[in-house]
Amino acid sequence: MSHSSIRNLTEGPIFKQLIQLAMPIMASGFIQMTYSLVDMAWVGRLGSEEVAAVGAMGIITWLLASVSLVTKVAAEISIAQSIGAKQLDKARIYASHTVTIAIIMGIFFGLAFILFAEPVVSLFKLKDNIAEMACEYLQIVCLALPMSFLYYTFSGIYNGTGRTTIPFYLLSVGLICNMILDPLMIFGIHGVCAWGTNGAAIATALSQTIVVALFVWQMKRKNGILNRFPYLVRLQKSYTRRIVKLGAPVAAMNCLYATINLYMARIASIYGGHLGVMSQTTGGQIEGITWNTSQGFSTALGTFVAQNYAAGQIERTRRAYKYALLMLLALGIVVSFSFFFFGEEIFGVFVPETRAKMAGGEYLRILAFSQLFMMIEITTLGIWNGYGKTMPPAIVSIVFNLARIPIALWLAPVYGIIGVWLALTITSILKGIISPVWFRLRHNS
Repeated sequence: MSHSSIRNLTEGPIFKQLIQLAMPIMASGFIQMTYSLVDMAWVGRLGSEEVAAVGAMGIITWLLASVSLVTKVAAEISIAQSIGAKQLDKARIYASHTVTIAIIMGIFFGLAFILFAEPVVSLFKLKDNIAEMACEYLQIVCLALPMSFLYYTFSGIYNGTGRTTIPFYLLSVGLICNMILDPLMIFGIHGVCAWGTNGAAIATALSQTIVVALFVWQMKRKNGILNRFPYLVRLQKSYTRRIVKLGAPVAAMNCLYATINLYMARIASIYGGHLGVMSQTTGGQIEGITWNTSQGFSTALGTFVAQNYAAGQIERTRRAYKYALLMLLALGIVVSFSFFFFGEEIFGVFVPETRAKMAGGEYLRILAFSQLFMMIEITTLGIWNGYGKTMPPAIVSIVFNLARIPIALWLAPVYGIIGVWLALTITSILKGIISPVWFRLRHNS
C-alpha cells in the first residue's frame, strides 16, 4: 500500500504538527457552523417565528449528527492507531467498515425521522403554524441524511490518516453552493419559487450531496486514500465491535447532550416563549465559535495522540495536550469578553428584531462565563479519545448534562428564562473542571 495517502505523526515537531492538523479541522468546523448561520441569517429576514422553527429543528439535526459520530470517531481513532502501529491493511479494513455502517445508519434514521416527524416536532410545544414549518423542514433535511452520515465518516477517515486539509477543501465548495442556493430557494427569483424555510432545507440537502460526491471523486482517484478502499463490505464481528466500542460512548454523549438541549428548549419555551427557544438555538449556533475551535484542536489532538500512543510515544501525547490547552486559553478569554459586553450586537447580526436582540444578548452574557471551561472539556476529550478511552469523558458529560434539567427546573421558577441559562453555565463550568482532573489522576500519577 502506498504511504503517500497517510501522514506519520510519531516524529517531528509537536507544535507544528498539531497546528497543521488542527487548522483545517477548525476551518471545516467553522464552515459547518456557517452552513447553519447562513440559513439563520436568511431565515431571520422572514421573521422570528421562522427562526424558531428552523432553530428547533437544528437541535434534531444536531441529534442526528451526533449519531454519525459512531463511525466518524471510530474511523479517526482506529485508523490513526493502526497507522501508528504500522498496520496499514487494518486501517483499510476499518475505513470500509465505518463507511458501510454509516450508510446503514443514515438510511435507517432518515426514514424513521421522515415517518415520525410530527410527534418529534410536538415535543417543542410550538404554535401550530411554527410546528408545521418545522415538520416540513425536518422531513426535507432527513431525505439527505445518508449524505450527512457519509460526510462525517469520510472526514473521520481523512482525519485519521492525518490528511485534514481534504475535508476542508471539499466542505468549502459545499458552503459556496449553500450560500448561492439559500437566497434562491428561500426567496426565489422575483418572488417565484419562494419556498421559505423549506428552501433553506433544500439548499442544505443539495449542498451536502455535492460534498459527498466530491469526496467519492477524490477517494477514487489514482493513489486515493488508503489505496481506494471499498465502501460496502460484509461486516466482520471483531471490527464492528471495536468500532461500536470506540464510537458509541462519544455518540451517546452527544446524542444525550442534544436530547437534553431539546428538553431545555422546551423549558425555555415555557418560560420565554418562542423568543426563549430562538435565543437558545440561535445563541447555540453563535457559541459554535468556541465549540468549533475547541473541537478542531480536540480532533487533531485525538489523531496525533492515537498515532503516538500506539507507537509508545507517551511523552509526545502529554506535550501535545499542554500545547492545545495553552493555545485555547487566549481565545477563550476573547470570546468570553465579546459575549459579555457585545452580546446584543453579535446576536443582532443574525436576528435583527429588537426584542430578539435583547433576548439573545442576555443569553450570550450569561453563557460568557462558561466558554473557557467548555473549551477545556472538549480539548481534554481529544486526549481521552487518542488513548482509546472514550468512556470517562462520556460519563462526565452525561452526568452533568443530565443535571441541567433539574437545575433549570429549580432555577427557572425563581429567575425565569435566566434560570435556564444559568443551568447551562453552571454545568459547563463543572465539566471543564472535572474531566481534566480525572485524566490527570488516571494518567499522570
